[in-house]
Amino acid sequence: MRVRDWVEATRPKTLPAAVAPVLAGTAIAFGVGVWQPVAAVICLFFALLLQVGTNFANDYYDFVKGADRPSRRGPTRASASGKVEPEVMRRAALWVFAAAFLVGLQLVWFGGWWLVPLGILCILSGWAYTAGPFPLAYNGLGDGFVFLFFGLVAVNFTYFVQAGGFSPEALAVSIGIGALAANILVINNLRDHEDDRLSRKNTLAVLLGKPFALGQFLFQTFLAVLVPLGLAVATGNAFLLIPLLAFGLSVPLGQILHKVDQEVTLANRALAMTGQQLALYGILWWPAYLL
Repeated sequence: MRVRDWVEATRPKTLPAAVAPVLAGTAIAFGVGVWQPVAAVICLFFALLLQVGTNFANDYYDFVKGADRPSRRGPTRASASGKVEPEVMRRAALWVFAAAFLVGLQLVWFGGWWLVPLGILCILSGWAYTAGPFPLAYNGLGDGFVFLFFGLVAVNFTYFVQAGGFSPEALAVSIGIGALAANILVINNLRDHEDDRLSRKNTLAVLLGKPFALGQFLFQTFLAVLVPLGLAVATGNAFLLIPLLAFGLSVPLGQILHKVDQEVTLANRALAMTGQQLALYGILWWPAYLL
């Protein structure tokens, strides 16, 4: 086992889904003068550990369930390729989730003990993404999981533990973040939809077809565009339009989107660009609120 194999198993191109919501929620807290750097850092580490734990569990259970077939177009998975023993990967996922729990427990000092069951729910949902008798990713619920936990929950509770309450602006931004985070999954599902169909991994791309998945990607992008537009109009603050700069990546992304299931190079490029767009969208809320 090499360090490189473990780094690849974390799926770095998907990690913006963990970072962007914390950046956005903290930017809003900063904008209203209530940000707490320590709480923000704890949120960031919890989100990253939750994402990595979910990816490790996904690596193991996709192998066990036969979803990572030899014909699979995406990056090599550690368990399926033999780079990491499957049982070692399973234990690694459990250890990472345990670390996430211990890190998240520190947020009790900022938001109260009622955050503990929420944190446990996040971790159990990450495990249930591909594990258990009703794995979310195998029953068309993966997109909803990503939108909920890496959008609504991550942004709003990052804001909550710093501000001590919720905000309509944080709720609006969480919708945009969640939509773009779900787009990362759409790219994965488009790329793998044929192998997923053979493996009975019923993603939305398998259940409803490639045209639906393409339409879903465009709709979610449009939803994310509407958020800064709506906030700018509602508040009269033109600086809240700054996150729209992230959609400069939409043109080249749109040119290759319909081909991601045909060429591995295009699929990997589309996945990287979608992650970059999400990361940039999260980052750009900072200048929007600073100005």
